[in-house]
Amino acid sequence: MCALNPAPWSSSFRLVAAEKWKTKSAVLGNAVTSALVEYSRPLPDMRVLDLASGTGEPGISLAQRVGPRGSVTAVDQSSELLDIAAERARNKKLSNFTIQQADAHHLPFADQSFDLATCRFGVMFFNDAERALAELCRVLKPGARACFAAWGPMEQPYWQTTMKIVHRHVGGAMLQSGGSNPFRFSAAGSLSEVLNASGFHEVEESTHSLPWTWPGDAEEVFEYACAVSAPFRPMLERVPAEEWPVIRAKAKAAIERYRVGDEIRFGADVVLASGKA
Repeated sequence: MCALNPAPWSSSFRLVAAEKWKTKSAVLGNAVTSALVEYSRPLPDMRVLDLASGTGEPGISLAQRVGPRGSVTAVDQSSELLDIAAERARNKKLSNFTIQQADAHHLPFADQSFDLATCRFGVMFFNDAERALAELCRVLKPGARACFAAWGPMEQPYWQTTMKIVHRHVGGAMLQSGGSNPFRFSAAGSLSEVLNASGFHEVEESTHSLPWTWPGDAEEVFEYACAVSAPFRPMLERVPAEEWPVIRAKAKAAIERYRVGDEIRFGADVVLASGKA
């Protein structure tokens, strides 16, 4: 991808990256997944909705927790990513995990259908967050919780050693004005405000420092970050081909500072928030 070959982005770049890095990216996000699962407090027999599920987490972990009489429905706009999620669930012999291609703003479910909802690193990218969360509130049973994980501020090691280094070279906007912003809810209370406005009550929010560990080398981290960080795509496309070797070298040096043995251990600041329907 862009770290090694600054060719134009294809429409399938996210799928290609998901396939190439699925094992190591699962390790990278494992602590956040585990934290969100524990935060959501799943119980046996629950019917769970996992929004923006992508390749399946935390939905797959939740399916293991709610047991065979419970169920998890994984929703994403990408049918290709959901196919990967379904395959992962089959490999774990989970019969209570199903996929549904859908837009979070228009959920194809009846009112009061679910006992719990989760969303890991997805709520930041809803075009109209208040509308999508109101729709989520609609499909939850009264008193059911919706639980979210969102990125904290950009000023943390993973982003500073990847996208920030690119930005220092090319300048201009790091993220498009009005476009997708991974850090949309990094300010304290900002996600809570939208949850309250969408009809949720007993809203809670806190920031947690969690492991964010890559089981490999620095070059892989940078390639992966470029490949999957879609909101930064316009900035990445501005990089002249001749600049990539210098950028890669600087990123590698910065990332190597977080090496411990065979791992790159960044740590991540993540917002966990919830509300009741």
